[in-house]
Amino acid sequence: MKTIDELLSEGVNGKRVFVRADLNVPLADGVITDDGRIRAVLPTVKALAEAGAKVVVASHLGRPKGAPDPAFSLLPAAERLGELLGAPVAFAQDTVGPAAHDAVDGLQPRQVAVIENLRFNPGETAKDDAERGEFADRLAALADVYVGDGFGAVHRKHASVYDLPARLPHYAGYLIATEVGVLKKLTEDVKRPYVVALGGAKVSDKLAVIDQLLGKADRLLIGGGMAYTFLKAKGYEVGKSLLQEDQIPAVQEYIERAEKTGVELVLPVDALVSPDFPDLKTKAPAHPTAVAADAIPADQEGLDIGPGTGTLYASKLADAATVFWNGPMGVFEHPDFAEGTRAVAQALVDSKGFTVVGGGDSAAAVRTLGFDESAFGHISTGGGASLEYLEGKTLPGLAALED
Repeated sequence: MKTIDELLSEGVNGKRVFVRADLNVPLADGVITDDGRIRAVLPTVKALAEAGAKVVVASHLGRPKGAPDPAFSLLPAAERLGELLGAPVAFAQDTVGPAAHDAVDGLQPRQVAVIENLRFNPGETAKDDAERGEFADRLAALADVYVGDGFGAVHRKHASVYDLPARLPHYAGYLIATEVGVLKKLTEDVKRPYVVALGGAKVSDKLAVIDQLLGKADRLLIGGGMAYTFLKAKGYEVGKSLLQEDQIPAVQEYIERAEKTGVELVLPVDALVSPDFPDLKTKAPAHPTAVAADAIPADQEGLDIGPGTGTLYASKLADAATVFWNGPMGVFEHPDFAEGTRAVAQALVDSKGFTVVGGGDSAAAVRTLGFDESAFGHISTGGGASLEYLEGKTLPGLAALED
């Protein structure tokens, strides 16, 4: 995989460089609530611009249905990119149409343009190879060189991620190079003890990675909504808590495998429960109750690991040489159910090992709860991509950058 440093050594002055970024930032009423993904691509964009390239930045945002939708416009992201760069950024109101060509044709060396949301064109996400290829051909007409730096999308077989690199000289940007380097530390020659903390809502989203980690990790800590399927698999009452009953047989198998292989599988010993899901808009007090994990009332819903579990998990992370954390421990968006996630994040901050926050809601939680990002070894920009890499899958966007 060639990197941007090799591209820069070859020279980019005056060349149109297409940067497939991940500007898929969360928006509330058109306002960006977390610009982490925009900041993550800054080193690549800055380096190219300073070397004299005409930089064309492209990304998706959200899940529009193959047609323009103002709610998913990349304009706010383009404006924020300009603020962070300290220079004007041109914005094209289409992807491969006249506006995109005008914006790119108008670029001078060292200038940057952002084209509109790639998913406004159905060819970006098409299952049909020919349809994707046609869109990739039209994107290729905007550039001389391709730089892949949207790690959060590399697990997608989309036109700008998979098909476009085959049509242009291609290189990995700084973000992708960093992300891949970190993931190799989690899969090759891992420093031990290796502890993985998994949370999030659905256990089905994590089964494949658990399957892989049972042969690699020393400890697995389970939290979030997915924990209640594990507790149910042990025969506990989980009340109104999130539960995937169809996954119980698989979970029971993993519990047995962990015992046989010597992997320490750690489940919550208590939970914070409430009769109703909290109001995340008003943040009205929910008055949770802490109960033992095997004593959740039938009319209550588990919404966070309890204080005892937070202390337990911190102790299980204390001696780790390598930590990977993906998925919050509870409904961290509400202050009454944020302490479990805070306890795990703080344990990573306190750790002397190599700590990785696996993107997605975990990265959002770190920022929402006010932690200093530099206190972690690495905060990934791609939760889904990170998990699929750890599952051992081939990621289309990385495969496309290989020579």
